[in-house]
Amino acid sequence: MSFELSETPLPGLWSVDCRVHRDHRGVFLNVFRAQERAFQVAWGGRPVAQVNVSRTGQVGSIRGLHFQAAPHHDAKLVFCLKGRVWDVVVDLRHGSPTYGSWQALELSADSANALVIPENCAHGFQVLEPDSELLYLHSGPWVAEAERGICWNDPRLAIQWPLPVTELSDRDRALPFWAEI
Repeated sequence: MSFELSETPLPGLWSVDCRVHRDHRGVFLNVFRAQERAFQVAWGGRPVAQVNVSRTGQVGSIRGLHFQAAPHHDAKLVFCLKGRVWDVVVDLRHGSPTYGSWQALELSADSANALVIPENCAHGFQVLEPDSELLYLHSGPWVAEAERGICWNDPRLAIQWPLPVTELSDRDRALPFWAEI
């Protein structure tokens, strides 16, 4: 088995540990394999419609909390290619037992772990090492008019970011609080 899956306290949010193959040349790892049972459970046969990479230079920077509104919501597989981030997922699914709750997991290239994030969840992260890179597989395409977000410091969520915030985009700085959505 190339992957080990663990469901988090947020139903449908899966932590993925990838098996790393090392030899004298370096490292090889598979981050997604649709036919493997672990991904059949966590990914559930969704298509991969888009693949993105983000690189964030400064430690303490935050990206997010982003999501796409229905009917354009999408699931994501998020994997850290380089560095280390503190990855946060907020459950926005009405009727979910964890609606309004958040879960965080440190992702790093060294630990070769990932998150499978279900639809209707907001996602963001804080950079813990310089020049950290994330790979995202999306189950649906990006739709500009469906793009939404929640402010990183929303008091209702009370997310405990591990570091002081050093950088935010203008867009993320202007995101509304949950109560305004």
